Amino acid sequence: MQQLLWLETLLKLAGGAFLVLAPMTTIKLLGLPPSTTGFWPRLLGAALIGISAATYIEGAWEGSRGLGIAGLIVINILGAAALALAALLGGGAQTRRGALVQWALVVALLVLVLFEIAHA
Repeated sequence: MQQLLWLETLLKLAGGAFLVLAPMTTIKLLGLPPSTTGFWPRLLGAALIGISAATYIEGAWEGSRGLGIAGLIVINILGAAALALAALLGGGAQTRRGALVQWALVVALLVLVLFEIAHA
């Protein structure tokens, strides 16, 4: 369980940090749909960093009432669903590389959910 929480923390912190510090570059490198400003990617990055902090608290503080594994499962399922829906409805990535990244994220999130459910 602890290893799963650390993995969650690191993945969300890394993604959030890249989006906060270099939103337009991150979007371009991943081949995702362009944004006219860095506002929304940075906002998403800040949310990911917040989730990462709550996950850290849950794993590091004894008796914590942080995010919890159930909250992570819901966040990951909804994130995967949003990414998959965007890809299926044509609102996702415009490049082949971007589509690959998008579907890889969907699969990664769903695999993570399976591990979290197994440890819940």
